Amino acid sequence: MGAGRPVVMAAVAGAHGVSGEVRLKLFTASAEGLKAHRTFDAGGRTLTLKSLRPGPHGAVARFAEVGDRTAAEALRGTLLSVPRESLSPLPAGEYYWHDLVGLKVVSTAGEALGEVVAVENFGASDLIEVALAGGRRVLVPLIPAAVPTVADPLVIDAGWLE
Repeated sequence: MGAGRPVVMAAVAGAHGVSGEVRLKLFTASAEGLKAHRTFDAGGRTLTLKSLRPGPHGAVARFAEVGDRTAAEALRGTLLSVPRESLSPLPAGEYYWHDLVGLKVVSTAGEALGEVVAVENFGASDLIEVALAGGRRVLVPLIPAAVPTVADPLVIDAGWLE
């Protein structure tokens, strides 16, 4: 489902020090997930990764195009994305959250319920945000038994929607 859409890997949380480094909020399992990419789209601007290390609550990065604290601060809130095609293939049974967005959601009885609009994690577990047919949105826990292949609809127990 996510083919063709860029994948957000991190967001710039702010400057780190005075030399142009930035703090990153990661949307990957670790900073290692970013190292596989040399460049990132930053809202229509290309940033070239020079260095990356683990940091407090995420990572600290240096980009070739960012030379001082003022330039680093100007990036606060910027999303860093890569083309979906640049992500490595995953083993069977694993998925990228990005690929779940857009999946149709059906009940265990086969009734159409809505569509996945986001996947979130607030600390305890992954949650799927589903836009229901009537416009209401609900969060449903993503449990291993419910993980679909990206070609199939997501099947959930409609009891979660009550």
